[in-house]
Amino acid sequence: MKHVFYSFLLLSGLLFACHESGALPDTPSSPLPAHLRDGITRISDDSLAFVLFAPKKQSVYLIGDFNDWTVSEAYKMDKDGDRFWIQIGNLDRNKAYVCQYLIDQTIRIADPYAHTIADPWNDKDIPSAIYPNMIPYPTGQTTEIAMVVTTQPDQYSWKIPDYTVNNPQNIVIYEILIRDFTEQRSIKGVQSKLPYLKALGVNAIELMPFNEFEGNDSWGYNPSFYFATDKAYGTSDDYKAFIDACHENGMAVIMDMVLNHSYGQSPMVRMYSGANGNPSADNPWYNVSSPNTSYSWGYDFNHESKHTEAFVDSVCAYWLKEYKIDGFRFDFTKGFTNTPGDGQAYDASRIRILERMASEIWKRKSDALVILEHLTDNSEEKILADYGMLLWGNLNYNMNEATMGWGEEIGSGSKKGDISWGSYSQRGWTKPHLVAYMESHDEERLMYKNEQWGKEYNGYNVKQMPVGLQRTAAAAVMLLALPGPKMIWQFGELGYDYRLGSSMEDGRLDKKPIRWDYYENPDRKALHDVYTKMIDLHQTKAVFSTSDYTIDLVNHFKTIVLKGGDETAVAMANFDVVEQTKSVPFSKAGTWKDCFSGNELTTSVTTESITLAPGEYRLYFSQQ
Repeated sequence: MKHVFYSFLLLSGLLFACHESGALPDTPSSPLPAHLRDGITRISDDSLAFVLFAPKKQSVYLIGDFNDWTVSEAYKMDKDGDRFWIQIGNLDRNKAYVCQYLIDQTIRIADPYAHTIADPWNDKDIPSAIYPNMIPYPTGQTTEIAMVVTTQPDQYSWKIPDYTVNNPQNIVIYEILIRDFTEQRSIKGVQSKLPYLKALGVNAIELMPFNEFEGNDSWGYNPSFYFATDKAYGTSDDYKAFIDACHENGMAVIMDMVLNHSYGQSPMVRMYSGANGNPSADNPWYNVSSPNTSYSWGYDFNHESKHTEAFVDSVCAYWLKEYKIDGFRFDFTKGFTNTPGDGQAYDASRIRILERMASEIWKRKSDALVILEHLTDNSEEKILADYGMLLWGNLNYNMNEATMGWGEEIGSGSKKGDISWGSYSQRGWTKPHLVAYMESHDEERLMYKNEQWGKEYNGYNVKQMPVGLQRTAAAAVMLLALPGPKMIWQFGELGYDYRLGSSMEDGRLDKKPIRWDYYENPDRKALHDVYTKMIDLHQTKAVFSTSDYTIDLVNHFKTIVLKGGDETAVAMANFDVVEQTKSVPFSKAGTWKDCFSGNELTTSVTTESITLAPGEYRLYFSQQ
């Protein structure tokens, strides 16, 4: 027990006077128990341990409900090297407590490893229907974000304790922004739509960032706490129930994770920041300024720091273990480097950083999906793909030029409608680790641009909704006929046509209309049904996993020929606004059946002259 008289001095403010004079009382030094790790550890029904990594700090006090928010010697944390720690008891098992660290008498933070936070600015705006019985913030007792702790063990009982991703090299991912997917704007709302997603056929859900971010209305790319689910979408058990339900329905869950940067509410930023708010030179995790000369958000992680490496590993391990996440999509991985520049060039140091990170993830879950939003030098992406990672492949601009009918217009020295880069083999890759997509959270919607700038010619008008939807269906056929994993943005299968916007000022991050009624529109339902058929074929027909395929995706009339075992498939579509005829390489003579119309075609030679109307598509399978 600390000395009572010393507690009195603290409470009377004499310690603050010592701080002003630069002479803080000594922090007791004692070895950190071997079983304790950074963050909060439940010891028993009435006790908790707290460990904070805080190099170069002189003192840390634990303040909270359990000590009436007073700075007392009884709650001064012991020090072991760069870590401060304390174990407290006499807690009520049935009560949740709000508390903070007070560092060097000036900085109040919640633990970076906290699982639940109390936010003085935003909690009050979260509806009780989404997060019931929220612990109120102790207004008047403290300031800044605090943490909520309890001695109760995790109560969630998993129905599916282990889940394995089936056919990971040919998965079809559905990307979701929880906020804009259902009227409930909650993770429970997303769970209510799992029957729809299962019927659509997708076998992986990628949720945009849902660890605690700043504010309640966000895409989630402004993270603040990496071990807490954001309360704006539901409780921690709500998220676990969603993941469990996905696994019951044969769907993997991919967590969008932002480890390129954090924003100013991050306790790791606030612990070490200069007068201008930027990270100070002694910050263990962040660069003072971003080395990227073109792309920079928030405060940049220093991925060459051993402390950042340890933190990254802890974050990934936590979600894999505690929430049974099946993998991660890492945002802006071209920024995981200290090499100055815009991140476009080959970077050996970045490769090492990403390979180390992926290896640590696979030590914890050997089949975890590691997906990179890299979008940089192809030679570097090939190395990362060969190592086992999946990489985003953005086809939005070129595919949209094709759907609008402008595909063969020359632009910047290349044909705009060329979608050859959606083929991993075209990139020279040996593994089908390219996650090709036509739309994502970051890209303008195909149908919006079709309706705004679609080509008109001789009575054929792409701007007309049924015409634009048919051309979008043709794009889906070509995308999903290519081997390798694919991604669909939410409502893309229904031809969502609300403008994304180009900047924050332009409404880019604003809430978007939620249009489940689109499913009732016959033209949109027809597009949906093409997606459903193609997703099923992509996942169940072995020919769509073949490495023996040829493409001609440059001009208006596009073809893909796939050969696998005894089966051959030929996909084709005409993205011109007039009829087109082309000699299609069927690879062998025989009878072929179009899976959409049911019509049969008999070829006597290995190539056949095919005429397609504008926007027409076909997918032929060889008949034995």
